[in-house]
Amino acid sequence: MKELDPLLHSQLRLAVMSILMNVDEADFVYLREKTDATAGNLSVQLDKLYSAGYISLEKGFAGKKTRTVCKVTGKGRKAFEAYVETLKEYLNL
Repeated sequence: MKELDPLLHSQLRLAVMSILMNVDEADFVYLREKTDATAGNLSVQLDKLYSAGYISLEKGFAGKKTRTVCKVTGKGRKAFEAYVETLKEYLNL
């Protein structure tokens, strides 16, 4: 049986990817609210997903406030779908 992707197996990273798979994009504040994560922890986990090429990050400004927008990449979409399929195998679904 295949192994589950350890990068996606983290609870917070899996939550972020699950959200991003269902929207075109999400900003940092939205992700923080939906996952109930601290800003510091979310930032670290987003950096890990970005470094793996699973998400893209676009930093800019909304008025005078910084705004970080996240989108799932093609590589991230494939990795997430493979993760779900492997999980289904484990569960015999």
